Amino acid sequence: MAVKKVAAKKAPAKAGAKTSAFMKPMKLTGELEAVVGKGPMARSEVVKALWLYIKKNKLQDEKNKRNINADDKLKLVFAGKKTVNMFEMTKLVSAHLS
Repeated sequence: MAVKKVAAKKAPAKAGAKTSAFMKPMKLTGELEAVVGKGPMARSEVVKALWLYIKKNKLQDEKNKRNINADDKLKLVFAGKKTVNMFEMTKLVSAHLS
């Protein structure tokens, strides 16, 4: 007998509720804007746009999917590094947000 999963209902947002840090619009540096588009942009949007750029330009390493092979634009964001892993990428991108 199959068990049916029921999706949890999301509580409605309360008036005056604080926006999470991931949803707060942030200023982007010119180097980051060249990759993800014009800001201000929430951190979550930046990450989403960054992954779209990586996938579109086939910059994810074929052998080790955790690594990103930077093109010329991403090298500026990644402090000149040619290859970074996805955890290091988050740290390097944070330096371009204010």
